[in-house]
Amino acid sequence: MSSMGKQIGVKLKELRLENGWTQQQVADKIGVSRVNYTRYELNASEPDFEILLKLADLFDVSLDYIFDRQKFI
Repeated sequence: MSSMGKQIGVKLKELRLENGWTQQQVADKIGVSRVNYTRYELNASEPDFEILLKLADLFDVSLDYIFDRQKFI
């Protein structure tokens, strides 16, 4: 997994906690199981593009933010 990929889980957990949501609540909002969402936060699995778009919309952030690309710009 790339170094940017490792940041995805960190960002997702940070965003979820900032919103005061549980993993189950986020999973329900984006239409995946809690187990799958947990895997995203743990970097055990990477969300596909459709799920990434749902997460960006849910958290009202850009994909660049989720991928922690500000440091690359």
